[in-house]
Amino acid sequence: MSEHFRENGSLALLTDLYQLTMAYGYWKTHRHDQQAVFHLFFRSNPFNGGYAIAAGLDPVLETLNDFRFTTEDIAYLDSLRGNDNQPLFLKPFLSYLSVLRLSCDIDAVPEGTVVFPQEPLLRVQGPILQCQILETLLLNGINFPTLIATRASRVCYAAMDDTVLEFGLRRAQGINGAMTASRAAYIGGCHATSNVLAGKCYDIPVKGTHAHSWVMSFEDERESFEAYASVMPNNCIFLVDTYDTLQGVRNAIEVALQLRKHGHEMIGVRLDSGDMVTLSKQVRAMFDEAGLPDAKIVASNDLDEHQIQLFKQQGAKIDIWGVGTRLVTGYEQPALGGVYKLSAICDSDGQWHNRVKLSEQPIKVSNPGIQQVRRFSIDNQAVADVIYDVRDLASTSPRRVPIGKDQVQEIHGDDFDGDWQCEDLLIPVISNGSRVGESPTIHQIRDRTACQLQMFSSDVRKLVDPAVYPTGLDVQLFETKRKLIATASPFHD
Repeated sequence: MSEHFRENGSLALLTDLYQLTMAYGYWKTHRHDQQAVFHLFFRSNPFNGGYAIAAGLDPVLETLNDFRFTTEDIAYLDSLRGNDNQPLFLKPFLSYLSVLRLSCDIDAVPEGTVVFPQEPLLRVQGPILQCQILETLLLNGINFPTLIATRASRVCYAAMDDTVLEFGLRRAQGINGAMTASRAAYIGGCHATSNVLAGKCYDIPVKGTHAHSWVMSFEDERESFEAYASVMPNNCIFLVDTYDTLQGVRNAIEVALQLRKHGHEMIGVRLDSGDMVTLSKQVRAMFDEAGLPDAKIVASNDLDEHQIQLFKQQGAKIDIWGVGTRLVTGYEQPALGGVYKLSAICDSDGQWHNRVKLSEQPIKVSNPGIQQVRRFSIDNQAVADVIYDVRDLASTSPRRVPIGKDQVQEIHGDDFDGDWQCEDLLIPVISNGSRVGESPTIHQIRDRTACQLQMFSSDVRKLVDPAVYPTGLDVQLFETKRKLIATASPFHD
C-alpha cells in the first residue's frame, strides 16, 4: 500500500472486477450517488486467540489521498470486453470514472487498538458507487497487517520482557508482503527488523548478525569470528552452530575477550539449531564463567509464540528471539478473513433504511445500522465493548448489553454501572474525501498497542483457550437486528 510500490501515482485498479461491474450498474440505474454505509470487520479472532490488533490504516489513508483513475487506467478499462466481444463499459461511464474524486466519510479505529470480532474497524459512508469501489482496496490494506500485528503481539507476549526481532524478509510473500509485515510486526510489539528497506521507509530499528556462509567462507570458525570482529567490532553477534555449537561458543568467547582488550564488547551469540533450552543454559554458564555476564543469547530457527512460551517454561536462558517465517506469513492462518458489508442505505427522501445479510451460519449474519463501538472500562481496565447505532441517541448513556457468540440470541446481559468510563473507538479519518488530522508516527502507534494491551487481563491474552472478552450489541440495535432478520427471512409471512 505504500507509495514506494506505486508506479503511476494511483491504486484505483487495485480492486476486484466485480466492484467495477457493480459500480457500472449503480451508474446505469442512476443510483451511483445514493448514500450508503458499509462496515469493515472480521468474524473470528485470528490464531484461535482472544483479540486482534488493528493495523494498516495509515498506508490505506495514503492511498486514498491519491485515489483517482489515471488515463492509463481508463484506457485499460476501455479495452475490456464481455462475452459478446463488445466493450464491458460504455465510454460515458469511463469518462465519469476519469473525473471521479472521493467524497466519502470514513471513521476508523486507530492503528494499535485492540479489537474483537464483529466490531467495525472502519465505517465508510458516502455515494454507494464510491463505497463499493473501495471495498477490495480497504480489505487488502487492513486484513494482512492486522493479522501480522496480532501475531507479533502474541509472540512478544510469550517472550515477556525479552527482545523480539522480526527476521522474516526472505520468507515473506513478495516485496509488498515483506514491507507490510515488517511495519505491522513493529506495531504489534517487535523491537526491530532485519528488513533494511523497512527501516528506511518506516523508521523501524534494524538489527542483524551474519550467516553460516560467512563462517564457511573461511578455513576455520575462529578465523571467521576474528575477521568479523575486525570489521564490525561494534556489532558482534556470532552465529555459533555452523559446525559444533559449543565449540563455536568457545571460539566466540575467545574473540570476545580479544575485543574487550580493544575497548569493545561482544553483543552475544546466535543459536539457530539444536536443543535450544539445553544449549542456552550451557552457553549462559560458559559466558558467566568467562566473565561475560552481559553477553546475550539470540535464538532463531522457525520460532513462534508457542515454542517461545514452551522454551521459557523449560528455563531457557535466551535473551533475544529472532522470529521470521511463522510471523510474517501468518503461517497456519495466512488470512484474517475480514469482510465489508452494506448496513444502511438512504432513499430519495433522505430516510435511512437498515440492511442485514442473512445466512444459515449465525456468525455470517451481518449487523445493521450506522455503527459505533463503545468500550467500557474501570480504572483503565477494559470490561466490555458495545456496538451501537449512532442514530440511537439513548445509546450515549450506559446500556445493558446482550452477549452472545452469534450476536443474535441473547445469552445473558450485564448492567453497566454509571461510574464506568467509556470511549468510542471509531474516529473520523476522512471527511468528504479529505484526510482529517495528522498521522501518528509508527512509534506512537506501537506505544498505543502496548498501552491498549495493558487494558486487558492476561486471561484474554492467553495463547491457548483465552477468556472471551464481553462484546455485544446495544439493546436497541439488538432489537433492530432481530426484527430485520424476521422480516428479511424468505419464510416471513
